[in-house]
Amino acid sequence: MHRPYRTLAASLIAAGLMMSSAVASAAVNVELGIGPPPPRYEVVPAPRSGYVWAPGYWDYAGHNHVWRKGHWEREHHGEHYVAGGWSEHDGKWHLDRGHWDH
Repeated sequence: MHRPYRTLAASLIAAGLMMSSAVASAAVNVELGIGPPPPRYEVVPAPRSGYVWAPGYWDYAGHNHVWRKGHWEREHHGEHYVAGGWSEHDGKWHLDRGHWDH
């Protein structure tokens, strides 16, 4: 392999690793001593073939709760979507941002 191609290949691999680490960190769950605001209610659109509705939820960004609107997720065959939300365990609030499960 010629030197320019090795440099390009190494750069692409490094970029891919940085992107995958950014995606992984976005999926990290949050733990707080305070709960979210009351839920907002959204109108759920009519079903859409090949998609699953992911309902909105209170996220936590920076130092504030932020409402994330519901959205369509392309269906994952053999999996089901688990909606995001908060739960309390031993005085700590835990956020699951939603995910696909088998």
